[in-house]
Amino acid sequence: MTDPAAAWLQRSPAIAAAQAAKRPVVALESTIIAHGMPYPENLRTAREVEAVVRDHGAEPATIAVMGGRIRVGLADEDLALLAQAKDAHKVSRRDLPAVLASGELGATTVAGTMICAALAGIEVFVTGGIGGVHRGAGESFDISADLQELARTSVAVVCAGAKSILDIGLTLEYLETHGVPVVSCGQDNFAAFYTRDSGFAADRRIDDAAAQARFIRTKWDLGLAGGVVVSAPVPAEAEMPRAEIDALIEQALADARSQGIAGKAVTPFLLARIRALTGGRSLATNIALVKHNAEVGARLAVALAR
Repeated sequence: MTDPAAAWLQRSPAIAAAQAAKRPVVALESTIIAHGMPYPENLRTAREVEAVVRDHGAEPATIAVMGGRIRVGLADEDLALLAQAKDAHKVSRRDLPAVLASGELGATTVAGTMICAALAGIEVFVTGGIGGVHRGAGESFDISADLQELARTSVAVVCAGAKSILDIGLTLEYLETHGVPVVSCGQDNFAAFYTRDSGFAADRRIDDAAAQARFIRTKWDLGLAGGVVVSAPVPAEAEMPRAEIDALIEQALADARSQGIAGKAVTPFLLARIRALTGGRSLATNIALVKHNAEVGARLAVALAR
């Protein structure tokens, strides 16, 4: 029986060859390129992250929506287009059909990339930080679609924890409620994006890639659908002081409220505001953590492929 979703997928020659040879592949999101960093740092980082994945034995598959297709693996000119695009949609679960059907340009979020990776048969996805429960969600009901996707889509997501702008305690409670395991790599506690330690414990610490792969494979072999969060803290030398970043986040949140920023525009606004308030230091931290995650994710993909 023909899979109707296959018609929407367009693998690059490198990804098609890797999958045909059963070599490990790592999915990478494109929202970080189109909406998460300024040009030209976004393009340079995208290239460097792909190189890290290759250096550690896997093939990088940056995912985006282009020309009415889910593009799995991008050419350098595609990365450059995304890096300079002013009109790329943020593509999560609800947006994917509309952007595909219209043929418009779309950069995939964590949730959107998980869906596309699963459709393409890719088991590991590397991102910066997952979305989660926003501060004040008791009134706004602002909860990232990333969390629901983690509960339903069987892809391992390597991240530097959840973004510090979120309510991390409630984010972890939500993941627990929906049966999503949270594994920490390199420390006992869950990471907090700009800082290594969120103050909240992960479900389990597993440092070794082969042991991570055994855990994940066991989960899926048992028919327990859904993702696994692998939290890898930002390298110590790139970490920002927790007290400083907490104060800056409070200021950025106040700025967002005063300007009426809401919905999917909140996270890009907060990241840009924090970048401005830190004179670019937060961007350097963001780049360092994404590259470290790529190393962790590539090792996991190699272990899973075995």
